[in-house]
Amino acid sequence: MEKYDITIIGSGPGGYVCAIRAAQLGFKVAIIEKYSTLGGTCLNVGCIPSKAWLEASEHYHKLKHQFEDFGIDVKEANVDIVKMNQRVQDVVGEIINGVAYLMKKNKVTVYEGHGNIKDKNTIEIKGEDKTQTIETDKMVIATGSKPASLPNIEIDKKRIISSTEALALKEIPKHLMVVGGGVIGVEIGSVFARLGSKVSIVEYFDGLIYTMDKSVGHQLYRSLRKQDIEFYLEHKVTKALAADDKVTLTAQNRKDDKEMQLEGDYCLMAIGRKPFTSGLGLENVGVETNEKGQIKVDDNLETNVKGVYAIGDVVRGAMLAHKASEEGVFAAERIAGQKPHINYSLIPNIVYTQPEVAGVGRTEEELKEAGRAIKTGSFPFKANARAKISMDTDGFIKVIADKETDEILGVHMIGPRIADSYTEAVVAMEFRAAAEDIARMSHGHPTFSETFKEACLAATEDRALHI
Repeated sequence: MEKYDITIIGSGPGGYVCAIRAAQLGFKVAIIEKYSTLGGTCLNVGCIPSKAWLEASEHYHKLKHQFEDFGIDVKEANVDIVKMNQRVQDVVGEIINGVAYLMKKNKVTVYEGHGNIKDKNTIEIKGEDKTQTIETDKMVIATGSKPASLPNIEIDKKRIISSTEALALKEIPKHLMVVGGGVIGVEIGSVFARLGSKVSIVEYFDGLIYTMDKSVGHQLYRSLRKQDIEFYLEHKVTKALAADDKVTLTAQNRKDDKEMQLEGDYCLMAIGRKPFTSGLGLENVGVETNEKGQIKVDDNLETNVKGVYAIGDVVRGAMLAHKASEEGVFAAERIAGQKPHINYSLIPNIVYTQPEVAGVGRTEEELKEAGRAIKTGSFPFKANARAKISMDTDGFIKVIADKETDEILGVHMIGPRIADSYTEAVVAMEFRAAAEDIARMSHGHPTFSETFKEACLAATEDRALHI
């Protein structure tokens, strides 16, 4: 029986990064993946394909609605959904192959099959053709999550679909109904709205991306309405029935209890995800879970069973690929006896709509509820030269700082290229910078990043220069 120092169950961004770091630290490492490709949900049916779809649909939307203003005359533009889908799969394939290469490079043994924990040092791997058993000194559970649904609605994967099926559609929906105005709902809704679908988003709360700062949620709502997405906020979905080629969705207005119905050809359930731990054999070793199905871990990401660790979507915190990767490195280094650190308050949330959204640190609502004395400053992209040049003027950057010390406590952005430019805010906050520190730094002109400087100036005695 083969024996390893560390075995990781699950090969998503948490699992495969953990495997690489463990191998770098000199451990003999194995990784178990039940599917035929590595990368987990994120690489195969989540982060990567969704962003590839968003990129493709944004190009088409700009070509249809903005190129003429740039002086580019395009007579006709059409979408080849099959070819677009194929390109998405090509991108996914390249990245998956890259992960496989990294496993070989770092001498990580890959097992294909379903891992079942027999005891804290033994794992049974059931593949299509054979079942084998390995021994391990330490193990890391990184099995991720799966789409959630409402108790009374079954995802049939045909007309009532999850994000997995939505990202593999071979036709553009005539009317896509989306249940949930969180990250998944607004991103996939944006894709098909740009490609020509009628999109209706039904949301339980009174705003979009409800866990983020309310100001960016309000702006995103206004921006997406301009893209002809319709919204039914504060509506509780009670029923979704599929028949032949249509779905009837029933929802109740939470303010007056009035019932309404929508009819479309597809209904996307986008109310979130839940930890995937079924069939792992947690009960065989007594690994504890909480009421949400998450595996309980301590500050070292170790479960109540010594030597068994868990990371990513199966444990507490946001279900984010980059959070899982940080935890993968953390777990490997902790097993090695090092003293790694993760600042969970500075793990950013990102939404890849157009405009893009990102938030890092505390929201204004959280700080006010905590009774913290704060000051805020914001600056709109409509006053930014680069945004005017690219015709991407929707949005703003908001900086929240401590009223006395000027330390930056939260940065919330909505606008062009935010998914890349937010990193300056993370660096600033990691080093506990003051708003004035950023305000006094030179930022290239014309760039989108100048908006962050101006927002920091606005938070520093209302000193913004260009508005």
